[in-house]
Amino acid sequence: LAPGFVDVHAHGGAGGAFTDGADAARSVLAAHRSRGTTTMLASLVSADMSTILHQIDALARLVDSGELAGIHLEGPWLDPAHRGAHDHGVLCDPDPAAISAVLEHPSRAVRYVTIAPERAGAMEAIGRLREAGVVVGIGHTGADCATTRQALDLGATAATHLFNGMKGMHHREPGAALALLQDTQAFLELIVDGVHLHPEMVRYVWNTAGRRGGLRDAEPGPQRERIVLVSDAMAAAMAQDGEYLLGSLRVQVRHGTARLLTDDGAPGAIAGSTMSLADAVRTAIRDAGIAPERALAAASSAPAAMIGLDDVGALTPGARADAVLLDDSWAVGRVLHRGHWLPAESRGGTGREPWDSRSPAGKLAP
Repeated sequence: LAPGFVDVHAHGGAGGAFTDGADAARSVLAAHRSRGTTTMLASLVSADMSTILHQIDALARLVDSGELAGIHLEGPWLDPAHRGAHDHGVLCDPDPAAISAVLEHPSRAVRYVTIAPERAGAMEAIGRLREAGVVVGIGHTGADCATTRQALDLGATAATHLFNGMKGMHHREPGAALALLQDTQAFLELIVDGVHLHPEMVRYVWNTAGRRGGLRDAEPGPQRERIVLVSDAMAAAMAQDGEYLLGSLRVQVRHGTARLLTDDGAPGAIAGSTMSLADAVRTAIRDAGIAPERALAAASSAPAAMIGLDDVGALTPGARADAVLLDDSWAVGRVLHRGHWLPAESRGGTGREPWDSRSPAGKLAP
């Protein structure tokens, strides 16, 4: 039995995307919830600011109701050379007016923003976002080590999918990844689907930089985990292969791998994943050899800590009663959401409930 999973970086699933509005978002949430993800941020891809603000408007009531834990803006303040599956034409500098528009939105729904710190105005934007309580992740960046350290000093606290969408480490130009690995308080998103990262790299990062405070951190426990597993799921997660849209860009999914379609119809850059967070946990344990308790913490307590949630991600008295029942192959059998077990048929479960699910207000009793 594990805490319900917390996904801080996902764009869609079950054929829909968070950019498609509230009804589509509810379908996305239901699909991921059936696989054990009981708390989610809605990640929005790069677009012009008027479109982004409209998308925030459409999702705000889901944030108000608690169905969504908030919104993640993955752009448009990214480096064009490391844009991945983002539209080059909408990428821009984080000018003060745009930052104000996000921070002053009536919903206050944006909880997490990804930014390339080398862009003009980025350092000022990072400071303003952090002062307003928004988590800042460094990603889709060609920044050097010094620029990344400056961004961390100003309040950035996370790496958006470490290594992916970043300049690779080089012995003379170590880049953003090294600065992020060396900052022992920064959270490190990893996409562990067997496509985005080699299992040896996953194991290396976990073994050398997996604890907040460093390898010699004397404070044990899952709350100290730095690694944050994310799905980065797009619409094809829990859906069929085929063609989809990611924002305004065409994506082709073959054998579960999503890639942008180039102008001539050829597959290009990786465009998110087609997995759930449960798949990431299982792949981390099975293929990268990560200890199960650490892989589970990276899908629950660590992402909750990263975005400042204190009532999810742990099986403790007073926490929200979200839990996942896994079998001995780490597949999801049953899911408890806010004190109620999802129907057994949603995952082919047994129908047996390991404890009374009628706890008041969906909280874990002492």
